[in-house]
Amino acid sequence: MAAQIGRLNTLSVVKEKDFGVYLDAGQLGEILLPKRYVPKGLTIGQDVEVFVYLDSDDKLIATTDFPKAQVGEFAALTAIEVNQVGAFFDWGLPKDLLVPFSQQKNRVEEGETHLLFIYLDNITNRIVATTKVDALLNREEAPYRVGDKVSIIIGDKTNIGFKCVIDNRFWGVLFFEDAFRQLRKGEKTTGFIKQMREDGKIDLSLQEVGYKKVRNILDDIMDYLDAQGGESPLTDKASPEAIYAVFKVSKATYKKALGALYKEKKIQLTKEKISKI
Repeated sequence: MAAQIGRLNTLSVVKEKDFGVYLDAGQLGEILLPKRYVPKGLTIGQDVEVFVYLDSDDKLIATTDFPKAQVGEFAALTAIEVNQVGAFFDWGLPKDLLVPFSQQKNRVEEGETHLLFIYLDNITNRIVATTKVDALLNREEAPYRVGDKVSIIIGDKTNIGFKCVIDNRFWGVLFFEDAFRQLRKGEKTTGFIKQMREDGKIDLSLQEVGYKKVRNILDDIMDYLDAQGGESPLTDKASPEAIYAVFKVSKATYKKALGALYKEKKIQLTKEKISKI
């Protein structure tokens, strides 16, 4: 089976040289893993996980340094150079990632961060990217149900929240009210399906939806009180940032959890502290 260009591959060592080792890449032939990337103790017959791409001379090469994203994935990356060919983005490898002018939705300027889709040019075998991502998403009916756990990439901020890429397949929206912590463009995180709209749009949440999100932190609060000697200054008046730092939930969810514990007579609440009963 041939190695895939622009992807992580597990390949076997077939030759050892002073300048590195050669790996069996199937139909792609033998690919060099330069000496500086060879793990200590790696010998003929052993497997190693590498990323395969074309170097500056357009020759196939392997590296144990992994990029920020692979072929077939979306990523928010920053342009570090613009020249007569196009815009070059930092993606974590010595050879920067090219977005040709023909693949730019709007003209890219140096220092800008854009959401890209990385793909393999079938003619040149070069790894390139495009900012024309809209047509690459929502090409099928979304299979999700409310509460499903998904992988998301934070995209552009809008007047209502953040556009997000869901599982590299769909657009979703994370409203400001559900973005209870600081987010950065390009951040990869876990989300949950909050609502599937009739028009096909998808609303997201950073925490589990419904009462389940409350129930899941009840034990965490009690354990935290035990660790703090039975008392905590994190009342329902605490800042959202302080609450998230400890429990990784929104202030609204935390307040509901405190209310549930109070009704169960497990805690006492004052303006200054909560205490375990």
